[in-house]
Amino acid sequence: MKLWKKLSLVTTATLFLATGLSGAAVIGQTLRYNVEKTTESYEQQLQAAAYALGREIGESELLGYSEATRSSFFNYLIKKYGASRYILVKEEEVLCNLTDFELVHPGDERWGHAEPAVDTREVGERRILIMGKKIPMDSPADYRLVLVADISGVYEDMEKQAALFLEIYLAAAGISVLVIFLLTRRLLSPLRELKRAASDISEGVLNRRAGVKSRDEVGEMAASFNRMAERIEEQVTQLEQVSLQRKQLLGSLTHELKTPMTSIIGYSDTLLHVKVDQERRDKALIHIHEECRRLERLSGKLMSLIGLYDNDSIHMEEVDIGVLFANVARMEQYQLREKGMRLETRAGGQVYKLDKDLFESLLLNLIDNAIKAGKEGDRILLEAREGEIRVSDQGKGIPEEEISRVTEAFYMVDKSRSKKEGGIGLGLALCSQIAALHHARLHIESKAGQGTRVSVLFEQQFLC
Repeated sequence: MKLWKKLSLVTTATLFLATGLSGAAVIGQTLRYNVEKTTESYEQQLQAAAYALGREIGESELLGYSEATRSSFFNYLIKKYGASRYILVKEEEVLCNLTDFELVHPGDERWGHAEPAVDTREVGERRILIMGKKIPMDSPADYRLVLVADISGVYEDMEKQAALFLEIYLAAAGISVLVIFLLTRRLLSPLRELKRAASDISEGVLNRRAGVKSRDEVGEMAASFNRMAERIEEQVTQLEQVSLQRKQLLGSLTHELKTPMTSIIGYSDTLLHVKVDQERRDKALIHIHEECRRLERLSGKLMSLIGLYDNDSIHMEEVDIGVLFANVARMEQYQLREKGMRLETRAGGQVYKLDKDLFESLLLNLIDNAIKAGKEGDRILLEAREGEIRVSDQGKGIPEEEISRVTEAFYMVDKSRSKKEGGIGLGLALCSQIAALHHARLHIESKAGQGTRVSVLFEQQFLC
């Protein structure tokens, strides 16, 4: 059963029970009040009639009267003060009874007191009030006056009121049921919206939010739900980014390993197939050792770069740009030789605060792209200017409409060439991230068939 139905039924049952019991209590209390007031009224009448009869009987000389005369006299007195409601009793003898009620025990001791005694009986379908007391008089004779009144009308009036109350109660109950059901359904509509939102989120619609604007507890719960949904969406987005970063890690490592591995293969191939003197042999081994150490450092820095490790491994230091360019030129010499190309470096003694290994990786990526885009005999220029380091080539260039996308991860301008040469479109994306770590940005200028110039532009406040 739906919650709104349960709440409606519980509310309706509680309302019916409360109003029914309170209505019954009111009717019962009203009945008791009316009976008490009626009894008090008859009691006052009995008191007055008893007092008057006591004076009448006490002042009369009844001893010399005949039985018929006394009977007529008593009938006269009763009619005078109470018509058909009184019974006159002397000792245990009924002297006059003008009611239609037969007093079974006229000598009942309850009627022998100065204060009225009250009794209520059901006779057939009638309710009879019987009230009696001793008549106060100077005569030693024991006279008692008993009042008999039909109070069925009081109960009949209450029965009519109860019937009217029941009709009103049932009508109000029917309307209340309808109103309660409608209001409960409307009040719980925010919960249905929350349910729909939760269902949508569980099916993958992470940007779904509960459109509840109320300021009550349900509204507060909806606001908490929306905050939770936002947090879930953020965490899922972060997980997706981590997954993408892991893919980029593998691609970046593959991409970055290519240049040092080429150097290592070149030196080792020389050692294996070419007879060289001991000095050149030692120099080649030193280069192989340096490249292996560089690979070790570079792998850790790449992991830091994409957020898989802490940035503790990124170390900024003052680096002589001329020395940096010389190291890069040395690392690229084998690839340049194979392509028949030359690298020209220009540096004017600049010193920048950099992470040496990461920035070497950036420059190697840019030069590697220039080598791939060029042809035999081309020149690549690596130069440093005030607040800028640039790599210029004479290669194929980049179509103007694709310049804005070349720094996207996995994007490749010449997909067939990149695939043939083992590229996966991470070089410039990686360069862009390295530049951002150095508070710099990449600026790319290119024309198809005329070459490309990639500049690393540093923010002035972060220069040495």
